[in-house]
Amino acid sequence: MSDRLPPLTALRAFDAAARHMSFARAAEELNVTPAALSFQIKSLEDHLGAPLFRRLNRAVELTEAGLALAPGADEGFRALGVAWQQARRVLDTTSLTVTAGPALTAKWLAPRLYEFARAHPEIDLRLSAGLKMVDLRRDGVDVAIRFGYGTDAGLVSQPARAEWLTPVMTPELYARFPTPEALRRAPLIYDDSINFLQPACDWPTWFRAVGLEFTPGSGTHFSHADHAIDAACAGLGVALGRRPMIIKDVREGRLVAPFKIAIETEARFRFLCLPEAEDRPQIKAFRDWFFAEIEKTAHMWDDFEIIPVKDM
Repeated sequence: MSDRLPPLTALRAFDAAARHMSFARAAEELNVTPAALSFQIKSLEDHLGAPLFRRLNRAVELTEAGLALAPGADEGFRALGVAWQQARRVLDTTSLTVTAGPALTAKWLAPRLYEFARAHPEIDLRLSAGLKMVDLRRDGVDVAIRFGYGTDAGLVSQPARAEWLTPVMTPELYARFPTPEALRRAPLIYDDSINFLQPACDWPTWFRAVGLEFTPGSGTHFSHADHAIDAACAGLGVALGRRPMIIKDVREGRLVAPFKIAIETEARFRFLCLPEAEDRPQIKAFRDWFFAEIEKTAHMWDDFEIIPVKDM
């Protein structure tokens, strides 16, 4: 029995057969004949000096040696696949995959992406909206934009502007509730997606910022920030909106933000990428565009008093 590794083709044939527990299905996956696959597995068994499969009447099963080899073979080919994709990504200067939360994608990213596409027609951009944690080395994602307090160990992490919240409503609702005192009687919308923020950035916190006491009563709750803002646009009530979620609707007149007091959370949006990928042309172009877009509208809030929640 030799310590020298067997040929990769033989190991690949074994891996496929072990996963399918069928020589016929393994041969179909590898696009070879069943006879060719059987030959590769037999050569592997000869190299090992012991059988890896028991050939039954209409099936196969792994021997003890086969059971020992199968997990490592599967893991090894998966790792090879990931490494190959990473090598291809290093050489690819035109494809860019970005992941961001559904609310930021709907309310801020998607309405602006035509500007990026127009400025960089050479980049094939793929945008994935989701909150699932991703591994930038394994999941084929180049850039992640995430909101919270993440430590981002091992990644390039560039925070965006401070995030804050202020009440927004339709002009019609504002005519009915024109002051913070009156707002306590208004139908309020609750964005439960920010319940994780500590200290809390909620309706009682905002009312304290304007010198009023408030005890939450009934209202409509949403689990996604963009749904809460859409509901406010429809006139359902008053939402406590974050800057990137409200800016388009405020600029276009669907919503107003009349009370110039906002509470600033310690959480931030962060632009994340791998250290070794930071200088790839498409990532650098997207990062520069992302932060430039934020600055384009920063002046809209110059007349707001932004109160850090940690100071309250």
